[in-house]
Amino acid sequence: MADKQRRRPGETREKLMSAALELVGKGRHFASLGIREVTRQAGVVPTSFYRHFRSMDDLGLQLVDELGLVLRRMMREARGNVLQADKLIEESVGIFVAHAQANRSFFMFMAQGLAGESRAVQEGIRSEMRFFASELANDLRRLRLMQHLSDADLDMTCDLVVRTVAFSLTDLLSIAAGDDYQVGQVRKRTSRFLQMIFVGAGHWQSESGTAL
Repeated sequence: MADKQRRRPGETREKLMSAALELVGKGRHFASLGIREVTRQAGVVPTSFYRHFRSMDDLGLQLVDELGLVLRRMMREARGNVLQADKLIEESVGIFVAHAQANRSFFMFMAQGLAGESRAVQEGIRSEMRFFASELANDLRRLRLMQHLSDADLDMTCDLVVRTVAFSLTDLLSIAAGDDYQVGQVRKRTSRFLQMIFVGAGHWQSESGTAL
């Protein structure tokens, strides 16, 4: 009986993280959550919180790490599915939208964190975005796209792409579950944004030396 009651290692930690995400998914802002509220949602006593996290910021940074794993799974799926350069934008945006819908609470946490009060969480999310942009630049090099751009300009292009997609979260997360039409509209609009970025980048002249 005692074995059944014994918690497995990390179970309370996972419950606390899941509880915070559940509250975010219900419309609460992560920055406004308190330890007692999170522990109540998790069904554990408040004192157990400090066995796993130093503060809510610390819990938030652990959620950022988990978000990073979600983003990396998304990246791996995109790499596996996007085999043709001309399908790169459309397919990648479709994969992003699918993951945002399947992991809604995580992406709500991301959208909140980018403009949140916690500098630590905000910087953690921005760090994940920089990593994502860096990996995108590496993929474009591997596909031999945008070869006319300098490394700095390619990195800037990918940074703009990632920022644009992240901004589209605001529209995507405001749509009611099951509203496929509106989701499709966001998907089309985001693809158009990215197409315009790449058209502009395609005509950009890196270090042209032309006087302005």
